[in-house]
Amino acid sequence: MILTVFGITLVVFVFAAVLMLATGLQKTLVGSGIDENAIVIRESSNTEIQSFITRYQAGVIQTLPDIALDANGQSMVAGEIVALISKNRRDNSKPGNIMVRGIQPMSLSVHKDINLTAGRIFEFGRTEIIVGKRIAERFQGCGLGQIITFGMTDWKVVGIFETGGSSFESEIWGDVEQLLPALGRPVFSSMTFRLKDPAQFSQVRERVKSDPRMTVDLKREKQYYDDQSRQTATFIRVLGIVISVVFSLGAIIGAMITMYAAVANRTREIATMRALGFQRPSILLGFLAESIIISLVGGALGLLAASSLQFLRVSTINWDTFSDLTFDFALTPAIVITVAIFSLIMGLLGGFLPAVRASRIKIIEALRAE
Repeated sequence: MILTVFGITLVVFVFAAVLMLATGLQKTLVGSGIDENAIVIRESSNTEIQSFITRYQAGVIQTLPDIALDANGQSMVAGEIVALISKNRRDNSKPGNIMVRGIQPMSLSVHKDINLTAGRIFEFGRTEIIVGKRIAERFQGCGLGQIITFGMTDWKVVGIFETGGSSFESEIWGDVEQLLPALGRPVFSSMTFRLKDPAQFSQVRERVKSDPRMTVDLKREKQYYDDQSRQTATFIRVLGIVISVVFSLGAIIGAMITMYAAVANRTREIATMRALGFQRPSILLGFLAESIIISLVGGALGLLAASSLQFLRVSTINWDTFSDLTFDFALTPAIVITVAIFSLIMGLLGGFLPAVRASRIKIIEALRAE
């Protein structure tokens, strides 16, 4: 029985870990956006990396009456560029791609939860940058006060920032007007603005797309980042589920063997219960419940072990932007429920046939057995 519980524990651990990995990836990316924001990218582009917005188009977008105003009466809209640079990781493994984002002053208000953990914000008009906390932790030369060279320019790191665990923490931010010439970009990659009335997003989108001057598309910022995470998260889930199902077959067979052994060792006990008036369905349900309890115990232990992964941080490639993305394992109530159902199914499948065998034992033959 102990080996059966251990086998189920391992299967559930793998299953839960995969779900937590995919959920952590989605949580990190989706957490970068808010429903009140809209992002403008070139039509048919999937990401900012592939997109460009001309200065003329940016000017048209900035005049939209649907853009919210800040406390100073300024339109909450910002043009930004993104590019990739390569840096060596601190663990001396292969170099990784880092997303560099050129921002305007209003970007600090449009994007949410931008908090400096060290240093200060860069001065616009100077070759200064701030670095996401996870980039500073994982890449060489990205610490406070250090110099990063790219675009034939030396950029001084004057601050480290965090954004509540979103993907922005895996980026480097600087003044867009300084980064445009350094990176050889004449145009913005995207425009992000705060909607005055988020409920009017569909109308704003149709109006902009119907303008013949605007070969652009609008997405809610949260939807944009959710789209980026879907492909990778789905791949992780499908691969993990396939592996878990294969492993679970072994766990089910183990549970079945355990329950058959229990039936064989308790033949006289079963016959006595039948003689005392217990019906076949009661015997079947009793052994099935025992199998389910064994499976749920293994599932609880596997989930407990998987929950410790929340303290780990992993890095992968965002296959939409090809940039390095660091995120945490995330355990949610939905995962707990899914794991419980998965364990329940293993218990039912592993215990059903032995329970049927127990319920069909003949009283006289069982009592005569030695």
